[in-house]
Amino acid sequence: MPTRSSSGGLVYSTDSGRMCPQCRQPIAGCLCKRAAPAPAGDGIVRVSRETKGRGGKAVTVVRGLGLEAGALTELAKRLKAACGSGGTAKDGVVEVQGDHCERVVEALKKEGWTVKRAGG
Repeated sequence: MPTRSSSGGLVYSTDSGRMCPQCRQPIAGCLCKRAAPAPAGDGIVRVSRETKGRGGKAVTVVRGLGLEAGALTELAKRLKAACGSGGTAKDGVVEVQGDHCERVVEALKKEGWTVKRAGG
């Protein structure tokens, strides 16, 4: 017996199991995740320093890369090694712990990216 969500989409079927609420296909054959392209930008990578929401700690943020998750993780690993610090890659953004804007800009330029320093 199918179960419907409050928004009216099918969320579970006894035949197929869990269903995607957007494309209404089984989760294993979901079309939404495959159809979602990498975020398109203007081709310029922006490097900035942020402290908001981090208890006053500085974080170097890299946006506008437009890479898939695997390639983004590999680039984040190289940038963290170049800076000698930790960090993460999530939602198309690379975060490197600490104020390493100049090192990140240099590392990205060496890899052939068009880079701009953003945020003053």
